[in-house]
Amino acid sequence: MGNTKISKHERGIIARLLAQSYSIRAIANTLNRSPSSVSEEVRRNRYWNGDKYSYDALYAQEEYESRKSKAGKRVPLKSKWIYQYVMDGLRNNWSPEQIAGKLKIEHPLMRTRRVGVETIYRYIYDQTNKEEALWEYLPRGQKKRRKQKGRSVHRSHIPDRVSISDRPKAIDRRKEFGHYEGDTIEGRRSVGDGIHTEVERVSRKVYAKLVARITSEDTSKAQKEIFSPMPRATRKSTTLDNGKENHMHIKLTEELGMRTYFAHPYSSWERGTNENTNGLIRRYFPKGTNFRTITQDELNEVVEELNNRPRKVLGFKTPNEVFNSYTINCSDST
Repeated sequence: MGNTKISKHERGIIARLLAQSYSIRAIANTLNRSPSSVSEEVRRNRYWNGDKYSYDALYAQEEYESRKSKAGKRVPLKSKWIYQYVMDGLRNNWSPEQIAGKLKIEHPLMRTRRVGVETIYRYIYDQTNKEEALWEYLPRGQKKRRKQKGRSVHRSHIPDRVSISDRPKAIDRRKEFGHYEGDTIEGRRSVGDGIHTEVERVSRKVYAKLVARITSEDTSKAQKEIFSPMPRATRKSTTLDNGKENHMHIKLTEELGMRTYFAHPYSSWERGTNENTNGLIRRYFPKGTNFRTITQDELNEVVEELNNRPRKVLGFKTPNEVFNSYTINCSDST
């Protein structure tokens, strides 16, 4: 018989001969099959009738057809458990990297409860899953995967400007805590408002304040509101772009003792941490948003969500966890 599957007709014969108390070997000889094939068929398709196992041809055929209909159909993302974990993570605004990284931490010894970053991305962008629109959950919400372009920086003359080239190497290498990158997210241009953000380079923790106008006065006020409550040891410097809103940067030095550095013109990559974080905030407030319709409390909720999101670069710890680990012994009174 070779490797052909047991047919519906053969299942009828097996059921009839079993009812007549034929042995497995005798049934196999009748069907010209191996005893192991018949034994496996009976074992897989039998049922419990209350006091013993029984074999019925109709029941066995239904079980076979059910298994056959599922054969070759891949369970989404390896398993139903993985699928649900990924969906929950995406709905909580976690990136595929954060989801995969967290799984490795939570289940280090269980390969069945891990999934690769690329596997998640392939599932999200698979055309068969198009109707789910899972790409909307991604940090940048891109319908198609594509390479990002950098954002240009405004060139202007800034008094007492210190170039990033003169910034200590310890800051460049993120070896010292308490150094930030700052920038302003533009709102609707006709309104002229925005959000000033500061991101700590080691922990990636972000702070954000609404500004009614993107001016040096409003930006300076936002910076002081962000940095003033912090212990001195946690706010040592900030690196800014060359926008006109940063003309009053010297006030950070005069009033808070912070050093200020400036990236080279049109070199947004030199403040990559801030640029990336602003991109995450843009997911909540797309370009053209009128920030006058947003309250500081609403912005604080977004910031808190970002600061409690695990990050691959932090070993899948959250920015708050890393920031707090550095500040636990920091106090102006000590």
